[in-house]
Amino acid sequence: MSKHHFRKAEISEASTIWEILQQAIVRRKKDGSNQWQDGYPNLEVVQKDLAKGVGYVLTHGTSIIGYCAVAINDEPEYTKIEGKWVTNEDFVVFHRLAISEKYLGTGFAKMIFQFIEEFAIENNIYSIKADTNFDNFAMLAIFKQLSYSYCGEVYFRGSPRKAFEKILAKVE
Repeated sequence: MSKHHFRKAEISEASTIWEILQQAIVRRKKDGSNQWQDGYPNLEVVQKDLAKGVGYVLTHGTSIIGYCAVAINDEPEYTKIEGKWVTNEDFVVFHRLAISEKYLGTGFAKMIFQFIEEFAIENNIYSIKADTNFDNFAMLAIFKQLSYSYCGEVYFRGSPRKAFEKILAKVE
């Protein structure tokens, strides 16, 4: 069985990544979700992710299966949470997680979560923070399955989002 890799995305992969995000935008709409229905994310957002070095892809051979932006301590909106984070330590944050239509329902989103945890630990960070729309039931289910704690609400582009944090165990 060939291995999956989670690696920094290349600038040249922007159009493939944007294609995957566009599929996810359509999926959100079909699911009756308001998430990603306001012109965000868009190709420019992807290009900025890649330029900043925070865009990551999950690959299988030469195929890109999924995309996610992963950063450290880089979410100013999280300082304005209506609620309370579990920790106020350094954290890894991820946004724009999307899986290609061809690979839906195969556990690849959870695989990306696992790679994000490994990324955090490699950087000696033991907190992962993320948010999602109230009506993104697939993501809410994953947060629950993977033991993320609901911490409150944050706002993006005027809309409330559910904020979550997971504390990772330090390996001594």
